[in-house]
Amino acid sequence: MQPLPLSRFTILDLTRVRSGPAAVRQFADWGANVIKIEEPGDMPDDKPGGSAQFADYQNTHRNKRSVTLNLKNPKGRELFLEMVKQADVVVENYRPNVKFKLGIDYESLKKVNPRIILSSVSGFGQDGPYKDRPGLDQIAQGLGGVMSVTGEPGRGPMRAGIPIADLTSGLFCAIGTMVALLEREVSGQGQWVQTSLLQAQVWMMDFQIMRWLMNKEIPGQSGNDHPTSSPTGVFKTSDGYINIAAMGTEMYVRLVTVLGVPEMATDPRYQTLQLRAKNRPQLNADIAAVTTQNTTKFWIDLLNKEGVPCGSIKNVQETMEDPQVQHLGMAKTLQHPKLGEISVVGQAVILSRSKRDVFTAAPDRGEHNDEVYTEFGVTPERLATLRQEGAI
Repeated sequence: MQPLPLSRFTILDLTRVRSGPAAVRQFADWGANVIKIEEPGDMPDDKPGGSAQFADYQNTHRNKRSVTLNLKNPKGRELFLEMVKQADVVVENYRPNVKFKLGIDYESLKKVNPRIILSSVSGFGQDGPYKDRPGLDQIAQGLGGVMSVTGEPGRGPMRAGIPIADLTSGLFCAIGTMVALLEREVSGQGQWVQTSLLQAQVWMMDFQIMRWLMNKEIPGQSGNDHPTSSPTGVFKTSDGYINIAAMGTEMYVRLVTVLGVPEMATDPRYQTLQLRAKNRPQLNADIAAVTTQNTTKFWIDLLNKEGVPCGSIKNVQETMEDPQVQHLGMAKTLQHPKLGEISVVGQAVILSRSKRDVFTAAPDRGEHNDEVYTEFGVTPERLATLRQEGAI
């Protein structure tokens, strides 16, 4: 059996909740030896991150092994540094000062392993005026501008419906770590990779931020309509709603022709991109007057046949039952020792040769203590002592 592409790397995972685990999940899914390091003791079910019985926890921490380790205990920290000597990457999403208090900051890790890569996700950055603030997804969405452009005009700021700051900062952390691993093949040296929820949100604002940087234009909320292109938005049908994205004049002409109202192509109110944006409310109403005359499926079939981008608007059940989503393998089945067969969200990347056929369940806290610590050279006698002294 061909090894998975990242199987040669060992990742020590100190992350909690979502942003850090989102980064580590990329390594675990592609075969890295990921060791999830947790504090000794039971985690209350109401603590963020939750017990291993929770669906979210299963999705976030699949394909990992778990050990318990008390980094506040001197012997626990000593054991961790021994593991660092044999590892490739340490990932953490503590507040910036915590790693220094624990003595596991980059300079400390570098002393025991110059090749180590420390990857850090924080709320607002490792330094600067906000570094000590508690950073959570919604706070970053607000500071990064996302909430100012999400939702309908006049309704006030609106958060995105998913933890977009957590997830994207995790992805950026994974990308930065991959870059550092590639660079290490040339230099032989590790380095400190840093990202934050705030940086991720500013980057994700993309062309909306560029409207300010280039033109000093402050974007507002546009609801389901595209901020600059019309008609691109949600339109009512006889039995629901449909997304239509007719960007550019050529596509607009094609749309109104397919809808059976070709006269709208020459309507002086709608002849240019600027005019369609200016007269968007009336344009949307004119299109909806047609789309409400038939079903969502009717319009999707007709518009797709004529090459007009469109699609239905699904809830999560409908999404996961969609034939294209199923074809792409976006749900992966695994066996959990207590829950039986469960499904988790699959990877959004397909590699032609490298495929992971079997996913493993998220581990219970400390499930792999004996197995992992033995691999790192810890004797059974020393393990017993470390347990007795509260180090693991």
